[in-house]
Amino acid sequence: KKQGKRRRKMTKDGRVTYSRRHSYATKSNVLKVIKTPGGKLVGHYANKKRNGPKCGDCKNPLPGIKCLSPFQYKNVHKRERTVSRAYGGSRCAKCVRQRIIRAFLIEEQKIVKQMMLEKAQGSKKKVKIF
Repeated sequence: KKQGKRRRKMTKDGRVTYSRRHSYATKSNVLKVIKTPGGKLVGHYANKKRNGPKCGDCKNPLPGIKCLSPFQYKNVHKRERTVSRAYGGSRCAKCVRQRIIRAFLIEEQKIVKQMMLEKAQGSKKKVKIF
């Protein structure tokens, strides 16, 4: 492949230059200088680092899920995108446990309230009978 006359420098001494048309030093245009076995310096383009999915409640990174760009998740198996559990790729196990316990306690509270109401109504009826 022919290289044009105008090449942009990447390093201070100019031994490695960009091989693509994008000439600005941005996060998406990072070169890592590699020395080949032949002693030649070449630049390898580095991919951007991804943060990966985080728990919606506690904002901690979700374990067991790959850190990819949203576009790359399309080409990955479903088992690598999620965890086989309720709220699998959205919430961590700790937060799911808290949600289940909270829901259970709320239901228990409703039952106790209902029992207290029935007990109060029952005692009022007994008082009226005597």
